Amino acid sequence: MNPKLDLLHPYPFERLKELMAGIVPPAELSPIALSIGEPKHQSPGFVKQTLIDNIDQIAVYPTTKGGLPLRQEISHWCTKRFDLPSNSIDPEQNVLPVTGTREALFAFTQAMVDTAANNAPLIVSPNPFYQIYEGAALLAGAELHFLDCTLDNGFIPDLSRVPAEVWQRCQLLHICNPGNPTGAVMSIAQLQQAIALADQYDFIIVSDECYSEVYLDEQSPPAGILQACAAMGREDYSRCVAFHSLSKRSNLPGLRSGFVAGDASLLSAFLRFRTYHGCAMSMAVQAASTAAWGDESHVIDNRRQYREKFAAVTEILRGVLTFPEPTASFYLWPETPIDDTEFAAGLFAQQNITLLPGRYLSRDTVQGNPGKGRVRMALVAETEVCIEAALRIKQYVESLKI
Repeated sequence: MNPKLDLLHPYPFERLKELMAGIVPPAELSPIALSIGEPKHQSPGFVKQTLIDNIDQIAVYPTTKGGLPLRQEISHWCTKRFDLPSNSIDPEQNVLPVTGTREALFAFTQAMVDTAANNAPLIVSPNPFYQIYEGAALLAGAELHFLDCTLDNGFIPDLSRVPAEVWQRCQLLHICNPGNPTGAVMSIAQLQQAIALADQYDFIIVSDECYSEVYLDEQSPPAGILQACAAMGREDYSRCVAFHSLSKRSNLPGLRSGFVAGDASLLSAFLRFRTYHGCAMSMAVQAASTAAWGDESHVIDNRRQYREKFAAVTEILRGVLTFPEPTASFYLWPETPIDDTEFAAGLFAQQNITLLPGRYLSRDTVQGNPGKGRVRMALVAETEVCIEAALRIKQYVESLKI
């Protein structure tokens, strides 16, 4: 048995299940789950039809690299979405389809961490964070250095405060843009600061951008790491890789489809790893994914639904709870008037609503736990369900003041 398995922390939803054990919520109230970020909007009909039309291709072994039509569509999408120079994203060298960003983020870390380095390998991660970053680091034999994302720094990791000795040991920097669970968006300048540090200290930037297509201002899409590179005139995307997914963008979490794009030398090594890893995307899923990446109308409508939902929910909760004004992702990250675990348990007991205590998404540092005193609300259900949830949460908060 791999002894590093004992280093893994319980997943946040395991801890939530333990917290809720023994609590019997009111049966007359329908359960509403705000705890897990699983999109509930309708999957695009044309994608489902493409999957059906290509179902006979399940008789064909897919290649690990993925077919050229999918890689070309991804290359075209990246170029247009992030205003990249023409032909700078080569479908042959700069794109690799993956079976969801979760799998790819984990596998990429295993492939890239060098445990034979003179200094013990270190991975720098935002805090709070997506727990795959931590698990992947620990199983790869790396240590973690957490950067607290708090109200004081706008929930953006402050790279300027990281000591030089940390950067000297750093092999990978994880960033999540837009952030999970904060929804904070890094600017081009902040992304370029990370690139400059990667150049100076020779580490890789792993940019998790799976929420990049869920933003509230249609005229202000979040920037990406490849976009920041291009703006610096770096068309080789050296040391930079971006991870994208159809799960949130197209409401296709069960399709398990995404891609990695960026530095060709890193993707070549990652492809070699994946050849042995056994994670090729089926041809039917490739066809459906090609169709999804080639259409923006359903993505625009998806954002419209989230925009309407956030407007309604924040109108109800503003003045009841304090939260950063959402600009991207589908999360709210409010402060709680009582301990975050007590708040989550009490809300479930009184209103049959589940959400995630912030401390479950964070780790203790010298400054404390940046998730304590906050909860993550995933506004993924239909608008009327989220409005009902907001009204019940308001009632619960007001009951705490009695």
